[in-house]
Amino acid sequence: MPNIKSAKKRVKVTETKTAVNRMVKSSLKTSIKKARAVIAEGEPEVAGEVFRSVQRDLDRAVAQGILHKNTAARRKSRLAAKLKSASV
Repeated sequence: MPNIKSAKKRVKVTETKTAVNRMVKSSLKTSIKKARAVIAEGEPEVAGEVFRSVQRDLDRAVAQGILHKNTAARRKSRLAAKLKSASV
């Protein structure tokens, strides 16, 4: 445990940021799973809407610094490929 006041504060801030990041990542994973399920059902209009919302969430996570931009791009690309193959 830190003894210096500023170090104690940094521990608190780090714990808070870690909790927020964990929540955002968890919700991202959930939304991606839901999108995969909707794509598998084969409803193109609903799947397109869900895909756009997942895309928005991924971009927001990148802007917040939670995900690397290439990670988000890879996830969007894979999801788009699934969407395209399911609709064809």
